Amino acid sequence: MILDGKNYAAELKDVLTRQCTALKETHGRPPSLHVLLIGSNPGSLVYVSMKQKRAYDFGMQSTVHRLDETISKESVLNLIDELNQNKEVDGILVQLPLPAHLDANEIIDAVCPEKDVDGLTSINLGRLLRGTPSLVSCTPLGCMHILKQWRSDISGLNAVIVGRSTLVGKPLSLLLTHANTTVTLCHSKTHDLEIHTKQADILIAACGSPKLIRKEHVKPGACVIDVGMNRLTDGSLSGDVDFDDVVHIADAITPVPFGVGPMTVAYLMSNTIQAMKNAYGNLD
Repeated sequence: MILDGKNYAAELKDVLTRQCTALKETHGRPPSLHVLLIGSNPGSLVYVSMKQKRAYDFGMQSTVHRLDETISKESVLNLIDELNQNKEVDGILVQLPLPAHLDANEIIDAVCPEKDVDGLTSINLGRLLRGTPSLVSCTPLGCMHILKQWRSDISGLNAVIVGRSTLVGKPLSLLLTHANTTVTLCHSKTHDLEIHTKQADILIAACGSPKLIRKEHVKPGACVIDVGMNRLTDGSLSGDVDFDDVVHIADAITPVPFGVGPMTVAYLMSNTIQAMKNAYGNLD
């Protein structure tokens, strides 16, 4: 079973587009997403351009604040404060990575939690830990959506995540725990990775290491979700899973590209819509 994130995202887009239309009709404007792009990181430029295009496709407003790489911390914090206070701004996203002189945690925590559509503020991460999430990081939400296409009830299964980032691995481990799976979180210091991954009914690779996961890491019949997106020396894209090596042993697997990526963008739009609903009293 190929878990086609592109198709799942298209299905979600139909639902979210209708919600955007309804919000515009009710409140006189569509949901509004503001992105802070600091510097000229090539990957960030591509991602932000894609996010803006997709926002327009969903019928949303999208504004990109392109800021010089040498901008001061105070200037960034002042802009975030202005956006926090603006009632017509629903979502704020700080595109990572940031230039070295800016503390990412400090900048992200300046975003109002109710507008934190990346789910990365300390408050939103704390809510997720407590089991009362408001806005959750988009990639973990996309992964959970994909898992539901494989099996509606994953309670009791063993889930192994390779990668412990705050953006993916850690919040995803909490979502899986709330779904009553037994979670193992592996990382660069894990000894004998294969011993852990071979126990996984659900194996999620999110470590940024091209083709790290091969068939010897995978339990036959497992669901394999590849969060990785790596550019190889020949210009081609690769995930963290060696797709050709694993596809014949897994019960279900996501491709790269068109697996998790489209779902991440779709859930960014979903979070922005949810933020606007919350601001107006959680109206549907």
